[in-house]
Amino acid sequence: MRHRLAAVSAAAVLCLAGATGVAQAQPASPYAPSALVFTITQGDDAATGTVLRAAVLSCAYTAEGTHPAPRAACDALNATGGEFNRLLSAPNPDRACPMHYAPVTVTADGAWRGSRIAWKHTFSNTCQMSATLGGNALYAF
Repeated sequence: MRHRLAAVSAAAVLCLAGATGVAQAQPASPYAPSALVFTITQGDDAATGTVLRAAVLSCAYTAEGTHPAPRAACDALNATGGEFNRLLSAPNPDRACPMHYAPVTVTADGAWRGSRIAWKHTFSNTCQMSATLGGNALYAF
């Protein structure tokens, strides 16, 4: 009985040792993953607000997703260099926005060039959002 238990244990160890070398993950592409979900939410908290619009964007080798202009959005994303606050510009001084408070929050969640991204910014209203983002392709959906 003892020899049988030892033989079974040894066989199990050999199977596990052999299987670990076979099951190594290989990257499907030489490009680091870049896939993000962008949202525009009514309210000052993206977790509890009402999602107005959302788009998915993948910028690995080709630009694709539910975003209406994936190539332009990937180019805009690459221009940020991973610093999503670079999307924000000084509001256009020639554009007059109302002074009412109806907050809108934009988010970007996912991976960019293999790094985890969780970014959000809240604007006082949609006019301020439009004036500050300056027609950036990432949020033109």
